[in-house]
Amino acid sequence: MIEVLVPELPESVADATVATWHKQPGDFVERDEVLVEIETDKVVLEVPATASGILKEIIEDEGATVLSKQLLAKLEEADAPAAAKEEAAPAEAPAATADASPSVRRLMLEEGIDARDIKGSGKGGVITREDVDNFRTSKNKSETAPKVDIVAAVAARSDKRVPMTRLRKRVAERLLEAKNSTAMLTTFNEVNMKPIMDLRKQYQEVFEKKHGIRLGFMSFYIKAVTEALKRYPEVNAAIDGTDIVYHNFFDISIAVSTPRGLVTPVLRDTDTLSVADIEKGIRELAIKGRDGKLTVDEMMGGNFTVTNGGVFGSLLSTPIINPPQAAILGMHKIQDRPMAINGEVKILPMMYLALSYDHRLIDGKESVGFLVTIKELLEDPTRLLLDV
Repeated sequence: MIEVLVPELPESVADATVATWHKQPGDFVERDEVLVEIETDKVVLEVPATASGILKEIIEDEGATVLSKQLLAKLEEADAPAAAKEEAAPAEAPAATADASPSVRRLMLEEGIDARDIKGSGKGGVITREDVDNFRTSKNKSETAPKVDIVAAVAARSDKRVPMTRLRKRVAERLLEAKNSTAMLTTFNEVNMKPIMDLRKQYQEVFEKKHGIRLGFMSFYIKAVTEALKRYPEVNAAIDGTDIVYHNFFDISIAVSTPRGLVTPVLRDTDTLSVADIEKGIRELAIKGRDGKLTVDEMMGGNFTVTNGGVFGSLLSTPIINPPQAAILGMHKIQDRPMAINGEVKILPMMYLALSYDHRLIDGKESVGFLVTIKELLEDPTRLLLDV
Protein backbone atom coordinates (compact mmCIF):
# COMPACT_ATOMS: atom_id res chain seq x y z
CA MET A 1 0.00 0.00 0.00
CA ILE A 2 1.39 3.40 -1.04
CA GLU A 3 0.56 6.57 0.90
CA VAL A 4 -0.31 9.68 -1.13
CA LEU A 5 0.95 12.75 0.77
CA VAL A 6 0.57 16.51 0.46
CA PRO A 7 3.72 17.95 -1.21
CA GLU A 8 6.11 19.89 1.00
CA LEU A 9 4.70 23.41 1.20
CA PRO A 10 6.98 26.50 1.17
CA GLU A 11 7.62 28.30 4.45
CA SER A 12 5.39 31.19 3.37
CA VAL A 13 2.41 28.84 2.85
CA ALA A 14 0.84 27.63 6.11
CA ASP A 15 -1.72 25.21 4.68
CA ALA A 16 -3.59 24.25 1.51
CA THR A 17 -7.02 23.13 0.33
CA VAL A 18 -7.89 19.92 -1.54
CA ALA A 19 -9.27 21.39 -4.77
CA THR A 20 -10.15 18.54 -7.17
CA TRP A 21 -9.87 14.75 -7.07
CA HIS A 22 -9.34 13.43 -10.60
CA LYS A 23 -9.75 9.80 -9.51
CA GLN A 24 -12.20 7.98 -7.24
CA PRO A 25 -11.74 4.89 -5.02
CA GLY A 26 -11.55 1.79 -7.19
CA ASP A 27 -10.13 3.62 -10.23
CA PHE A 28 -6.92 2.37 -11.79
CA VAL A 29 -4.15 5.00 -11.92
CA GLU A 30 -1.09 5.04 -14.15
CA ARG A 31 2.27 6.11 -12.74
CA ASP A 32 2.72 9.95 -12.86
CA GLU A 33 -0.99 10.44 -13.59
CA VAL A 34 -2.43 13.37 -11.62
CA LEU A 35 -4.52 12.17 -8.69
CA VAL A 36 -5.53 15.42 -7.03
CA GLU A 37 -4.96 19.18 -7.19
CA ILE A 38 -3.98 21.05 -4.02
CA GLU A 39 -4.68 24.78 -3.97
CA THR A 40 -2.66 27.25 -1.89
CA ASP A 41 -3.17 31.00 -1.68
CA LYS A 42 -0.49 31.40 -4.35
CA VAL A 43 -0.43 28.43 -6.74
CA VAL A 44 -2.14 25.13 -7.53
CA LEU A 45 -0.03 22.01 -6.94
CA GLU A 46 -0.62 18.73 -8.76
CA VAL A 47 -0.09 15.49 -6.84
CA PRO A 48 0.78 12.60 -9.20
CA ALA A 49 0.74 8.87 -8.50
CA THR A 50 4.19 7.54 -7.64
CA ALA A 51 3.31 4.10 -9.04
CA SER A 52 0.62 2.37 -11.07
CA GLY A 53 -2.18 0.90 -9.02
CA ILE A 54 -5.72 1.13 -7.71
CA LEU A 55 -6.89 4.04 -5.57
CA LYS A 56 -8.17 2.27 -2.47
CA GLU A 57 -9.20 5.11 -0.18
CA ILE A 58 -9.47 8.90 -0.16
CA ILE A 59 -8.61 10.29 3.28
CA GLU A 60 -9.17 14.01 2.64
CA ASP A 61 -12.16 15.01 0.50
CA GLU A 62 -12.45 18.10 -1.72
CA GLY A 63 -12.55 21.30 0.33
CA ALA A 64 -10.54 19.90 3.22
CA THR A 65 -7.70 21.98 4.67
CA VAL A 66 -4.42 20.05 4.76
CA LEU A 67 -0.85 20.59 5.96
CA SER A 68 2.51 19.72 4.47
CA LYS A 69 3.14 15.95 4.22
CA GLN A 70 -0.38 15.11 5.43
CA LEU A 71 -1.93 11.83 4.24
CA LEU A 72 -4.35 12.34 1.35
CA ALA A 73 -5.14 8.84 0.11
CA LYS A 74 -3.95 5.25 -0.12
CA LEU A 75 -2.93 3.58 -3.38
CA GLU A 76 -2.52 -0.18 -3.82
CA GLU A 77 0.23 -0.97 -6.30
CA ALA A 78 -1.03 -3.16 -9.16
CA ASP A 79 -0.58 -3.83 -12.87
CA ALA A 80 -2.98 -2.44 -15.43
CA PRO A 81 -6.13 -4.59 -15.73
CA ALA A 82 -6.81 -6.41 -18.99
CA ALA A 83 -9.07 -4.51 -21.32
CA ALA A 84 -12.63 -5.71 -21.01
CA LYS A 85 -14.31 -6.97 -24.12
CA GLU A 86 -17.06 -4.76 -25.32
CA GLU A 87 -20.30 -6.61 -25.60
CA ALA A 88 -22.54 -5.71 -28.48
CA ALA A 89 -25.58 -3.84 -27.32
CA PRO A 90 -28.79 -5.74 -27.96
CA ALA A 91 -30.76 -4.44 -30.89
CA GLU A 92 -33.60 -2.22 -29.87
CA ALA A 93 -36.92 -3.93 -30.20
CA PRO A 94 -39.02 -2.52 -32.97
CA ALA A 95 -41.92 -0.33 -31.97
CA ALA A 96 -45.23 -2.07 -31.59
CA THR A 97 -47.19 -1.81 -34.82
CA ALA A 98 -50.11 -4.17 -34.30
CA ASP A 99 -53.70 -3.40 -35.34
CA ALA A 100 -52.72 -1.56 -38.51
CA SER A 101 -52.45 -2.24 -42.22
CA PRO A 102 -49.02 -3.10 -43.69
CA SER A 103 -48.65 0.38 -45.24
CA VAL A 104 -49.56 2.11 -41.95
CA ARG A 105 -47.19 -0.17 -40.01
CA ARG A 106 -44.40 0.76 -42.43
CA LEU A 107 -45.20 4.47 -41.98
CA MET A 108 -45.04 4.16 -38.18
CA LEU A 109 -41.72 2.34 -38.38
CA GLU A 110 -40.30 5.08 -40.61
CA GLU A 111 -41.52 7.79 -38.21
CA GLY A 112 -40.40 5.89 -35.10
CA ILE A 113 -43.93 5.88 -33.68
CA ASP A 114 -45.11 3.23 -31.21
CA ALA A 115 -48.59 1.91 -32.05
CA ARG A 116 -49.36 1.76 -28.33
CA ASP A 117 -49.25 5.57 -28.24
CA ILE A 118 -52.02 5.90 -30.84
CA LYS A 119 -55.70 5.19 -30.32
CA GLY A 120 -57.08 3.70 -33.55
CA SER A 121 -60.27 5.20 -35.01
CA GLY A 122 -60.87 2.41 -37.52
CA LYS A 123 -63.19 -0.55 -37.19
CA GLY A 124 -62.21 -2.65 -34.18
CA GLY A 125 -59.65 -0.02 -33.08
CA VAL A 126 -57.50 -0.40 -36.20
CA ILE A 127 -54.98 2.44 -36.66
CA THR A 128 -55.44 4.37 -39.90
CA ARG A 129 -53.09 6.61 -41.83
CA GLU A 130 -55.16 9.59 -40.63
CA ASP A 131 -54.59 8.54 -37.00
CA VAL A 132 -50.81 8.53 -37.63
CA ASP A 133 -50.92 11.98 -39.30
CA ASN A 134 -53.00 13.44 -36.45
CA PHE A 135 -50.65 11.96 -33.84
CA ARG A 136 -47.60 13.35 -35.63
CA THR A 137 -49.18 16.83 -35.92
CA SER A 138 -50.20 16.97 -32.25
CA LYS A 139 -46.75 15.77 -31.19
CA ASN A 140 -45.00 18.50 -33.22
CA LYS A 141 -47.29 21.16 -31.75
CA SER A 142 -46.63 20.01 -28.20
CA GLU A 143 -42.86 20.07 -28.81
CA THR A 144 -42.82 23.56 -30.34
CA ALA A 145 -45.49 25.24 -28.22
CA PRO A 146 -43.95 27.41 -25.52
CA LYS A 147 -44.61 26.12 -22.04
CA VAL A 148 -44.87 28.67 -19.28
CA ASP A 149 -44.19 27.21 -15.87
CA ILE A 150 -44.27 29.94 -13.22
CA VAL A 151 -42.68 27.75 -10.56
CA ALA A 152 -39.83 26.76 -12.89
CA ALA A 153 -39.36 30.38 -14.00
CA VAL A 154 -39.02 31.54 -10.41
CA ALA A 155 -36.68 28.68 -9.59
CA ALA A 156 -34.51 29.62 -12.58
CA ARG A 157 -33.88 33.01 -10.91
CA SER A 158 -32.52 31.46 -7.75
CA ASP A 159 -28.97 32.21 -6.64
CA LYS A 160 -26.02 29.91 -6.97
CA ARG A 161 -23.68 29.93 -3.99
CA VAL A 162 -20.13 28.60 -4.38
CA PRO A 163 -17.22 28.97 -1.96
CA MET A 164 -14.29 31.22 -2.92
CA THR A 165 -11.12 29.48 -3.99
CA ARG A 166 -8.12 30.05 -1.75
CA LEU A 167 -6.52 32.12 -4.49
CA ARG A 168 -9.59 34.35 -4.82
CA LYS A 169 -9.78 34.76 -1.02
CA ARG A 170 -6.11 35.71 -0.88
CA VAL A 171 -6.52 38.23 -3.71
CA ALA A 172 -9.49 39.77 -1.88
CA GLU A 173 -7.51 40.01 1.36
CA ARG A 174 -4.53 41.66 -0.33
CA LEU A 175 -6.67 44.16 -2.24
CA LEU A 176 -8.46 45.18 0.96
CA GLU A 177 -5.14 45.33 2.78
CA ALA A 178 -3.75 47.65 0.11
CA LYS A 179 -6.76 49.99 0.37
CA ASN A 180 -6.65 50.09 4.18
CA SER A 181 -2.90 50.17 4.85
CA THR A 182 -1.56 52.56 2.19
CA ALA A 183 -2.10 56.22 1.36
CA MET A 184 -2.87 55.36 -2.24
CA LEU A 185 -3.04 58.03 -4.90
CA THR A 186 -3.18 57.76 -8.71
CA THR A 187 -1.63 60.08 -11.28
CA PHE A 188 -2.30 59.91 -15.04
CA ASN A 189 -0.59 60.73 -18.30
CA GLU A 190 -0.91 59.77 -21.94
CA VAL A 191 1.58 58.47 -24.46
CA ASN A 192 1.75 58.56 -28.23
CA MET A 193 2.32 54.94 -29.27
CA LYS A 194 2.98 55.66 -32.96
CA PRO A 195 6.83 55.54 -32.68
CA ILE A 196 6.76 52.10 -31.05
CA MET A 197 4.09 50.84 -33.47
CA ASP A 198 6.23 52.00 -36.42
CA LEU A 199 9.29 50.34 -34.86
CA ARG A 200 7.41 47.06 -34.40
CA LYS A 201 6.13 47.17 -37.96
CA GLN A 202 9.62 47.78 -39.32
CA TYR A 203 11.42 45.03 -37.40
CA GLN A 204 8.67 42.53 -36.54
CA GLU A 205 9.53 40.03 -39.25
CA VAL A 206 13.30 40.17 -38.69
CA PHE A 207 12.89 40.00 -34.90
CA GLU A 208 10.60 36.96 -35.06
CA LYS A 209 12.88 35.19 -37.53
CA LYS A 210 15.94 35.66 -35.33
CA HIS A 211 14.46 35.10 -31.85
CA GLY A 212 11.51 32.83 -32.58
CA ILE A 213 9.00 35.07 -30.82
CA ARG A 214 6.82 38.00 -31.82
CA LEU A 215 7.76 41.52 -30.78
CA GLY A 216 5.02 42.83 -28.50
CA PHE A 217 4.39 46.00 -26.52
CA MET A 218 5.10 44.60 -23.05
CA SER A 219 8.86 44.39 -23.63
CA PHE A 220 8.94 48.13 -24.33
CA TYR A 221 6.85 48.82 -21.23
CA ILE A 222 9.16 46.70 -19.05
CA LYS A 223 12.28 48.34 -20.51
CA ALA A 224 10.87 51.82 -19.90
CA VAL A 225 9.73 50.95 -16.36
CA THR A 226 13.14 49.49 -15.48
CA GLU A 227 14.92 52.64 -16.65
CA ALA A 228 12.48 54.85 -14.74
CA LEU A 229 13.00 52.77 -11.57
CA LYS A 230 16.75 53.39 -11.84
CA ARG A 231 16.13 57.15 -11.91
CA TYR A 232 13.53 57.13 -9.11
CA PRO A 233 14.69 54.65 -6.42
CA GLU A 234 11.79 55.61 -4.10
CA VAL A 235 9.39 53.89 -6.53
CA ASN A 236 11.54 50.76 -6.34
CA ALA A 237 11.46 50.79 -2.54
CA ALA A 238 9.10 49.48 0.15
CA ILE A 239 8.09 50.43 3.69
CA ASP A 240 8.95 47.94 6.44
CA GLY A 241 7.66 49.22 9.77
CA THR A 242 9.39 52.55 10.28
CA ASP A 243 12.16 51.77 7.77
CA ILE A 244 12.40 52.31 4.02
CA VAL A 245 13.94 49.37 2.12
CA TYR A 246 15.63 50.46 -1.13
CA HIS A 247 16.07 47.59 -3.57
CA ASN A 248 19.24 47.45 -5.65
CA PHE A 249 17.70 44.98 -8.12
CA PHE A 250 14.80 45.14 -10.53
CA ASP A 251 12.19 42.39 -10.21
CA ILE A 252 8.92 43.36 -11.91
CA SER A 253 5.62 41.61 -11.28
CA ILE A 254 3.41 41.05 -14.33
CA ALA A 255 -0.34 40.91 -13.64
CA VAL A 256 -1.79 37.84 -15.38
CA SER A 257 -5.48 36.95 -15.51
CA THR A 258 -6.10 33.21 -15.07
CA PRO A 259 -9.27 31.08 -14.77
CA ARG A 260 -8.65 30.89 -11.01
CA GLY A 261 -8.09 34.64 -10.53
CA LEU A 262 -5.48 37.37 -10.90
CA VAL A 263 -1.86 36.41 -10.22
CA THR A 264 1.36 38.42 -10.39
CA PRO A 265 4.34 36.24 -11.35
CA VAL A 266 7.72 37.95 -11.24
CA LEU A 267 10.14 38.70 -14.10
CA ARG A 268 13.52 38.94 -12.36
CA ASP A 269 16.55 41.15 -13.06
CA THR A 270 14.88 42.99 -15.93
CA ASP A 271 17.85 45.37 -16.15
CA THR A 272 19.95 42.50 -17.50
CA LEU A 273 17.38 41.16 -19.99
CA SER A 274 17.20 41.93 -23.70
CA VAL A 275 13.93 42.71 -25.45
CA ALA A 276 13.79 39.11 -26.72
CA ASP A 277 14.48 37.71 -23.22
CA ILE A 278 11.66 39.84 -21.79
CA GLU A 279 9.20 38.68 -24.47
CA LYS A 280 10.11 35.03 -23.86
CA GLY A 281 9.87 35.44 -20.10
CA ILE A 282 6.44 37.08 -20.29
CA ARG A 283 5.12 34.40 -22.64
CA GLU A 284 6.39 31.61 -20.38
CA LEU A 285 4.77 33.18 -17.30
CA ALA A 286 1.49 33.76 -19.15
CA ILE A 287 1.32 30.13 -20.36
CA LYS A 288 2.13 28.79 -16.90
CA GLY A 289 -0.50 31.07 -15.37
CA ARG A 290 -3.15 29.92 -17.85
CA ASP A 291 -2.34 26.25 -17.25
CA GLY A 292 -2.01 26.62 -13.45
CA LYS A 293 1.67 25.62 -13.56
CA LEU A 294 3.20 28.64 -11.79
CA THR A 295 5.49 27.72 -8.90
CA VAL A 296 5.66 29.48 -5.54
CA ASP A 297 9.15 30.80 -6.35
CA GLU A 298 7.82 32.45 -9.51
CA MET A 299 5.17 34.24 -7.42
CA MET A 300 7.43 35.49 -4.63
CA GLY A 301 8.99 38.95 -4.45
CA GLY A 302 8.65 41.70 -7.00
CA ASN A 303 9.43 45.38 -6.43
CA PHE A 304 6.95 46.95 -8.87
CA THR A 305 3.91 45.72 -10.80
CA VAL A 306 2.79 46.31 -14.39
CA THR A 307 -0.80 45.52 -15.33
CA ASN A 308 -2.25 45.83 -18.84
CA GLY A 309 -6.01 46.22 -18.74
CA GLY A 310 -5.92 47.36 -22.35
CA VAL A 311 -5.98 43.76 -23.55
CA PHE A 312 -9.55 43.61 -22.23
CA GLY A 313 -10.53 46.99 -23.71
CA SER A 314 -10.04 49.20 -20.64
CA LEU A 315 -9.51 52.84 -21.63
CA LEU A 316 -8.70 54.18 -18.15
CA SER A 317 -8.49 52.70 -14.65
CA THR A 318 -6.94 53.20 -11.20
CA PRO A 319 -4.95 50.03 -10.40
CA ILE A 320 -4.53 48.94 -6.76
CA ILE A 321 -1.05 48.60 -5.27
CA ASN A 322 0.31 45.09 -4.77
CA PRO A 323 1.64 45.12 -1.14
CA PRO A 324 4.35 45.46 0.06
CA GLN A 325 5.27 47.25 -3.16
CA ALA A 326 4.99 51.03 -3.29
CA ALA A 327 3.53 51.49 -6.79
CA ILE A 328 1.82 49.87 -9.77
CA LEU A 329 1.61 51.00 -13.40
CA GLY A 330 -1.59 50.49 -15.38
CA MET A 331 -1.44 50.31 -19.18
CA HIS A 332 -4.60 50.71 -21.23
CA LYS A 333 -6.17 50.38 -24.65
CA ILE A 334 -4.40 52.04 -27.58
CA GLN A 335 -7.02 54.12 -29.35
CA ASP A 336 -6.88 56.56 -32.25
CA ARG A 337 -7.68 60.11 -31.10
CA PRO A 338 -7.31 63.61 -32.55
CA MET A 339 -4.30 65.32 -30.94
CA ALA A 340 -2.84 68.83 -31.32
CA ILE A 341 0.76 68.46 -32.56
CA ASN A 342 2.72 71.65 -33.31
CA GLY A 343 -0.48 73.55 -33.94
CA GLU A 344 -1.97 70.86 -36.17
CA VAL A 345 -4.63 68.28 -35.43
CA LYS A 346 -3.49 64.73 -36.15
CA ILE A 347 -5.06 61.32 -35.57
CA LEU A 348 -2.65 59.34 -33.38
CA PRO A 349 -2.74 56.01 -31.49
CA MET A 350 -2.84 57.24 -27.89
CA MET A 351 -2.76 55.31 -24.61
CA TYR A 352 -3.44 56.44 -21.06
CA LEU A 353 -0.96 55.56 -18.31
CA ALA A 354 -2.04 55.34 -14.66
CA LEU A 355 0.44 55.17 -11.77
CA SER A 356 -1.01 54.30 -8.37
CA TYR A 357 1.51 54.86 -5.57
CA ASP A 358 1.83 54.93 -1.78
CA HIS A 359 1.98 58.61 -0.86
CA ARG A 360 3.65 57.75 2.46
CA LEU A 361 6.81 56.89 0.56
CA ILE A 362 6.51 58.56 -2.85
CA ASP A 363 5.85 62.29 -3.18
CA GLY A 364 4.04 63.94 -6.07
CA LYS A 365 7.30 65.13 -7.61
CA GLU A 366 8.73 61.61 -7.82
CA SER A 367 5.48 60.02 -9.01
CA VAL A 368 4.90 62.54 -11.79
CA GLY A 369 8.56 62.48 -12.80
CA PHE A 370 8.52 58.69 -12.91
CA LEU A 371 5.44 58.65 -15.15
CA VAL A 372 6.79 61.39 -17.43
CA THR A 373 10.03 59.41 -17.82
CA ILE A 374 8.08 56.37 -18.99
CA LYS A 375 6.09 58.56 -21.39
CA GLU A 376 9.27 60.07 -22.89
CA LEU A 377 10.96 56.67 -23.26
CA LEU A 378 7.94 55.15 -24.98
CA GLU A 379 7.43 58.10 -27.31
CA ASP A 380 11.13 58.03 -28.28
CA PRO A 381 12.44 54.45 -27.91
CA THR A 382 15.91 55.59 -29.02
CA ARG A 383 16.32 57.04 -25.51
CA LEU A 384 16.41 53.47 -24.17
CA LEU A 385 19.51 52.77 -26.26
CA LEU A 386 21.27 56.09 -25.58
CA ASP A 387 20.36 56.19 -21.84
CA VAL A 388 19.09 59.77 -22.07
